[in-house]
Amino acid sequence: MKTALITGGSKGIGYGVAEVLLAAGWRVAITGRNVVQVEESARKLNLINAGHAIGLVADVRDFKQQQDAVNKLLQTWGQLDVLVANAGLGHFGSIETISLEQWHETIDTNLTGVFYSIKACLEALKKSQGYIITIASLAGTNFFAGGSAYNASKFGLVGFTQAVMLDVREHGIKVSTIMPGSVATGFNNHETSSKDAWKIQPQDIGQAVLNLLTMNPRTLPSKIEIRPSMPPGK
Repeated sequence: MKTALITGGSKGIGYGVAEVLLAAGWRVAITGRNVVQVEESARKLNLINAGHAIGLVADVRDFKQQQDAVNKLLQTWGQLDVLVANAGLGHFGSIETISLEQWHETIDTNLTGVFYSIKACLEALKKSQGYIITIASLAGTNFFAGGSAYNASKFGLVGFTQAVMLDVREHGIKVSTIMPGSVATGFNNHETSSKDAWKIQPQDIGQAVLNLLTMNPRTLPSKIEIRPSMPPGK
């Protein structure tokens, strides 16, 4: 049975990916910063496949916490086959108004946090000849006003992931980045409702992850853009 580590897996896209992988028979470890939320999410995930989900408290901005999370996963299950580097956040505003703290939190989470996650997982993934999947965004190729910090983090993440793909393929590790458009999550304090039905659902990203993991090993979709098929007014 294969094992996945999903950062930021207690809600949103990460939780949707965990649901899909568990339903497909995987073991899944999710991480997050909020201990109550992580434990509750792990409890609910175990209703899908009892005993196959664990919650680990870890902040991707702290390398030691990432190392500790990987070590706990390995102590529990003995192997790591897939890292889904999903944890992310967004601060938006003009370059005139965005604060130094907002800039650093965005870059440290969305870009440096992925670097830390991959570094912490790399030796285990070499052993399993595993897979690294980063969750970027269409904002990684499409810039917009008020998006200086978020665009910088996601443009950087797309380039970083592609370079890592070239670095580690000699070890048999595959690397892909998924770039979603509008997803129905609580991202940026958004309250989801029936009005979000047109958006990509978190489980749709989970299905894309599963598709990558079940593809013939000779083939590598290194960058995937995902959009809602029928946005309003189209």
